Amino acid sequence: MTKPPEPVLSATGVHKSYAIGDRKIPVLRGVDLSIQPSEKVALLGASGAGKSTLLHLLGLLDTPTEGEVKVFGKSTIGSSPAERAKVRNVHIGFVFQFYHLIPELTALQNVMLAQMMNASVLSYWGQRKKCKQQAVEMLDQVGLGDRLQHRPSELSGGERQRCAIARALIAEPSVVLADEPTGNLDSQTAEGVIELMFSIQLERQIAFLLVTHDEALALRCDRIIQMKDGVVTEQQQVR
Repeated sequence: MTKPPEPVLSATGVHKSYAIGDRKIPVLRGVDLSIQPSEKVALLGASGAGKSTLLHLLGLLDTPTEGEVKVFGKSTIGSSPAERAKVRNVHIGFVFQFYHLIPELTALQNVMLAQMMNASVLSYWGQRKKCKQQAVEMLDQVGLGDRLQHRPSELSGGERQRCAIARALIAEPSVVLADEPTGNLDSQTAEGVIELMFSIQLERQIAFLLVTHDEALALRCDRIIQMKDGVVTEQQQVR
């Protein structure tokens, strides 16, 4: 019997609390979930349900108060910040609602920066021409081939998000975590961005975990996970 593939990401019994003065504020209260290779998963829930906090834990940007996060079956418990950063840079891409592009850099430089972070200075310097060409090709794929030298302030909201998508995908991650990626866009621009993300996801067979309030968008994914008050309340297979 063929062994099933390890989940790209998994959470087991994950809790997260924050201290405010003498008070302990629980945000996640025991979350269990897994994301399979090439799977598109939508994460739904009201504001304050814990969706963004869970995304930060799965993306190794933060650590759980209790419980365990695994990447391809390997536990991250006890990993140093440097070790988590290495795993994150190799396997995980991020797309956020507010883009998080560096305003002083051009679109091309913003995407190339993601490549620089995945290599030593010496290694990057030796491959800089190849890295630049890859970044140009990635920006061309997302429709920004004629906007390479434009800074974020010179790009529309949809163009900024396309640049952020290119930055997330340039390192060929195993999974992309997208936190309300169209929440700051008008409906027509949002539709174009989603079509782009899904076409690239299909072409590259990347797993996607998509935080959204849009139920119609969620129904275009393979599975829907509902959260409320820091716990998973329902999981629905769509496809």
